Amino acid sequence: MQFIVLAVIVPDAKEEETIEIAKKAGAGSVTILHGKNIGLEEKKVFFGLTLEENVSILLFILPKKISNTVFKSLKKELNLENGQSNNGIVFTFPLTHLAGLDTDEIELFEEEIKNEL
Repeated sequence: MQFIVLAVIVPDAKEEETIEIAKKAGAGSVTILHGKNIGLEEKKVFFGLTLEENVSILLFILPKKISNTVFKSLKKELNLENGQSNNGIVFTFPLTHLAGLDTDEIELFEEEIKNEL
C-alpha cells in the first residue's frame, strides 16, 4: 500500500474544524504542530508588540487511494479554491519509507478502500 502525507496549514481557530472535515472524508489520526505565519505583508504592531498569526500544521498519513478524497473535501469546505482567502493551505507529498504506523489504522484504511470499490 502506498502512503501520502497530506499537510494542512490553517489558522489556529480553524484547527478543530479542519480535523473534523478530514475525518469525515476518511482520514485517521493526525499530528499537530504549532507555528507562526510570517507573510509578505508587514506585521501589525500594538504597544510595541508585533502581532503574528498563530497557525496549526496538521499532518495526516493516508493511503494514496484515500488522500485525494480528503484533499478535495478540505479544499472545498475550507474554501481554498480561489487562492484569495486566508483560510489556509493544503498540499500532499509521497512517502517512500514508513515505519511505526499503527496496525489498527492500517486495517481501518483497508476497510475504507474496500468500501470505495
